[in-house]
Amino acid sequence: MKLYDELKARGLVAQITDEEIIDLINEGKATFYIGFDCTADSLTAGHFMALTLMKRLQMAGNKPIALIGGGTTMIGDPSGRTDMRKMLTKEDIAHNAACFKKQMERFIDFGEGKAIMLNNADWLLNLNYVELLREVGACFSVNNMLRAECYKQRMEKGLSFLEFNYMIMQSYDFYYMFQHYGCNMQFGGDDQWSNMLGGTELIRRKLGKDAYAMTITLLTDSQGKKMGKTAGNAVWLDPNKTSPFEFYQYWRNVDDADVMKCIRMLTFLPLEQIEEMSSWKDQKLNEAKEILAYELTSMVHGKEEAEKAQNTARALFSGAADTEHMPTTQLTEADLNQGSIGILTLMVKAGLAASNGEARRLVTQGGVLVDGEKVADPTTSYTAQQLAQGLVIKKGKKVYHKVTL
Repeated sequence: MKLYDELKARGLVAQITDEEIIDLINEGKATFYIGFDCTADSLTAGHFMALTLMKRLQMAGNKPIALIGGGTTMIGDPSGRTDMRKMLTKEDIAHNAACFKKQMERFIDFGEGKAIMLNNADWLLNLNYVELLREVGACFSVNNMLRAECYKQRMEKGLSFLEFNYMIMQSYDFYYMFQHYGCNMQFGGDDQWSNMLGGTELIRRKLGKDAYAMTITLLTDSQGKKMGKTAGNAVWLDPNKTSPFEFYQYWRNVDDADVMKCIRMLTFLPLEQIEEMSSWKDQKLNEAKEILAYELTSMVHGKEEAEKAQNTARALFSGAADTEHMPTTQLTEADLNQGSIGILTLMVKAGLAASNGEARRLVTQGGVLVDGEKVADPTTSYTAQQLAQGLVIKKGKKVYHKVTL
């Protein structure tokens, strides 16, 4: 099966600008970019789609450009937002970019003559505003920009002029890389379609040459939350932010309706094997979830960590006491009040609840167990001696956390 057909079969293709894209990527002739605005010091599970797509394309001979948005991050992408993004310093952005590259290297080969990483701050921050307007301003219709999907949510609360420039900056990136790096294609999520069209149109109008764009279908779970978010918190690729066990558990606990879609889009398992799995039900579906969690954890954290996470998860499910690789919070004597700590405070410090109120609600609803015993009273407390031995808190059916002193 050729690459484009495989991407279609995996459900990854949302839209393409031109049929020429098919031959370009099948023949390994695309030099393509995907942009990453470095708003944090770690990539998230939400970046998985882009990272695995880059790897698939590179394996077929295409050349990836990982574009760090050092310049565009200073403006902030309004796509899918109802509020403005936090403004970061140049130092913050440079630090985040360095962290990104380390994580990307697990997916992409940045060796000689292969993938490259660029930072759009290198050209955007040196632009003269009047010269930029004269060079590309006439290529953009304000009427068309205001109809763009990426601005709709922000328009409801008030789109700032700062954010309004984002489409022009992203389009200029493609225009610049087309001229200086031979970049002839861009990829992104389907929420980026209008921004990406701006870049292809700019190249065609200014240079009279063809450039192409393809968007991929963003993966969402059955509740409509974007991939990479769980209970309001990001699932990070940095093991110091999200442990390998927590990462494994996130994928092990995806909804039944999403598991085969995730396997198809995100793993490198052969399509023939995935087709066989698509009829699995009940217990076999849980096996599919284990396969998904193992494959993705192995890609991000390595096979050893994936095996540890899988063994720990299986032990917990069977009721065994092996908690070595479980997410752990270590308290100090300063966290205690007269030698003990209440369950509500304990859950907040362990990150299992955002507030005492949320923790109280979980306890009263019967959703909290400590060392296998249901906590019925929200005033329950634990001594330093109990904590020194280690307590395992179970929240709901799937979340485990160990607390020690």
